[in-house]
Amino acid sequence: MPPRTRRSEALTRQRIVDAAIELLDTTGDAGLTFRTLTERLATGPGAIYWHVANKGELLAAATEALVTAALPADLPGGIHGVALGLFDAISAHPWLATQLATQLSRSPSKSVTPLIFEAIGREVRALDVPDGDQFIAASALLHYILGAAGQNAANARVAGSGTERAEFLNSVSKAWEQLDPDDYPFTRAVAAQMREHDDREQFLAGIDLILAGITARER
Repeated sequence: MPPRTRRSEALTRQRIVDAAIELLDTTGDAGLTFRTLTERLATGPGAIYWHVANKGELLAAATEALVTAALPADLPGGIHGVALGLFDAISAHPWLATQLATQLSRSPSKSVTPLIFEAIGREVRALDVPDGDQFIAASALLHYILGAAGQNAANARVAGSGTERAEFLNSVSKAWEQLDPDDYPFTRAVAAQMREHDDREQFLAGIDLILAGITARER
């Protein structure tokens, strides 16, 4: 039996999804094709199509795999744990932000959206939010988490990491400080905070603001 046939028979959907995630991490959505995937897996396209019908299904499966890993059933930390789980997953896999936004808008009934909404909603219910306000509260948290995490991932791609990020934030901060004080009094006033902020701390502070609003609303 030829070696390629043996490899094809050993191919699984999980192996395909794992390889797709690796390609997405290194090349982005545009770099994920069935041709590059067959080369990565050393198999033929027919073996892949046996497990995955098309690129859309493959992207959905890769997205679901990462979200499932980010939100295990025993995840500690309450809503902060859920938020950080998604934040860190999107930071590690920047393409995930676009896929989550796409699935949220186009396929809200598919598995990944209910999975995230359920994780957030359980924590909202644990806060004793009245039934009539739970959907609003969970939706506000959902949109903040995905939006803020996605924006952070986009910023990270531009700024780089380590010294590059510090230099990028410093340059933005200096540019803000040079704005017209009459037109941009607030932006100039917070320029130093832009230079010094920590992304994860800022993200969690936003969660706390939303939770404080939920609490105040119920009072």
